[in-house]
Amino acid sequence: MIDDDILTIDEVAKYLRVSERTVYDWAQKGEIPSGKIGTVWRFKKSEIEKWVNDRLSTHTMASPIEAVAVETIISPDRILILNYSTKRDVLLALVNNLANAPQVKNRQELVTEILKREELMTTAMGRGIAIPHVRLASVTDLVVSVGISQTDIIDFQALDDEPVRLVFMVAAAYNQHAYYLQTISFFSTRLRDFTLRKDLLASQTPNEAYRLLTKHS
Repeated sequence: MIDDDILTIDEVAKYLRVSERTVYDWAQKGEIPSGKIGTVWRFKKSEIEKWVNDRLSTHTMASPIEAVAVETIISPDRILILNYSTKRDVLLALVNNLANAPQVKNRQELVTEILKREELMTTAMGRGIAIPHVRLASVTDLVVSVGISQTDIIDFQALDDEPVRLVFMVAAAYNQHAYYLQTISFFSTRLRDFTLRKDLLASQTPNEAYRLLTKHS
């Protein structure tokens, strides 16, 4: 039986939202971490996640990073002060919040796809940050919900083993691939700022956090 940490071409394609042929070509060219068992390509979960994070942080998976107008994709009512210690509780709280946005037309699909995406591979990026993300046909425009946890979220399985405290959930329309990647890259880059992370965690209200997030956008 194949270990849970080993992925197939199909699983990697679904995670990256590309065709199986694209993943196959990348593997053939050595552009993505992979190995063969007999004639079948296999991918180690941790290596694919690191590859994705490296590509996002160096902006090679999308057009060069530009400032994202945060006030157009986040509002104070999309920011939650949370007190959950488990990933599932946090994800469901943020999904329920996003489902109230007019851009989201199918709450159940959002729940299913967010949880499925997280089961396939953690979205924790290190430094106490996670950016769960999906593109769906039932979403009409990109929208973000932010969770600021007052409690360590202990089961995100981040590469640096740090518990997650800041969660940015991104839901985009299926045809917004470039903007979707740009937004993920923007937040992952911006949240490298220790002072911003510290100030967000100290926020007492959604309005405080909103002011911090939109201050330099």
